[in-house]
Amino acid sequence: MALQETFEKQGQWLFRYRSNIPLIILLIGTLIYLWSELHPETSFYKGTPYEIYYESFCLFVSLFGLFIRVYTVGHTPANTSGRNVAKQVADSLNTTGIYSIVRHPLYLGNFFMWFGPALLTGHFWFLVSFCFFYWVYYERIMFAEEQFLRGKFGKTYLDWAEKVPAFVPKFKNFIKPGFPFSWRKVLKKEKNGLAAVFLIFFIFDVVGELINKGHNYNYFLVVMCILTLLMYAVLKYLKYNTKVLDETGR
Repeated sequence: MALQETFEKQGQWLFRYRSNIPLIILLIGTLIYLWSELHPETSFYKGTPYEIYYESFCLFVSLFGLFIRVYTVGHTPANTSGRNVAKQVADSLNTTGIYSIVRHPLYLGNFFMWFGPALLTGHFWFLVSFCFFYWVYYERIMFAEEQFLRGKFGKTYLDWAEKVPAFVPKFKNFIKPGFPFSWRKVLKKEKNGLAAVFLIFFIFDVVGELINKGHNYNYFLVVMCILTLLMYAVLKYLKYNTKVLDETGR
């Protein structure tokens, strides 16, 4: 099988499980974080005066990634930029807004969302390994998606892809979004992202305190974790039992 077909086949498989496989990396990162708590001398920030500021920066990185996803999803029409896993779906080609500066903004957002917890490990070699894994992993997925879009939209896709980079934004290309921002779509599609970010950071904080037999919990994380989980439960109920979050064409 030629490399092109191999990459596409691998990308289609990884696309189906793109929300699950990164959890393995999260588990590895958690184990390394635990090791850092037990042996703070192995981490480049544990026990330093700037530890609390560094951890806040890690949270900011994850929230920045979520912001990219929210902005992307909020300005897209129905059946594009979704969380579908069974197959590729694209009723139209997004070329305005954030899609005018980068071809894969959702995966760019995902990178920062996952990079935040990775930074918490405090191990340079793990950060390098994470970036390498993310590159290889999502490169296959992006290849499969672009093959699908190329086959469906032809020259329109090729002309757009020629001007817009795949992963590193080119800000001078920015074109105003073709659709107004929709909070309903964001709340419906991205409700789990915010809860997941605060849940992960909350768990890391609690585990770290338990290992060190301390009680200096980050109560901001405690409160935000509770609030975002409650919000997730409410939004999930609204999504499946009401039409409050439904919006024509979005």
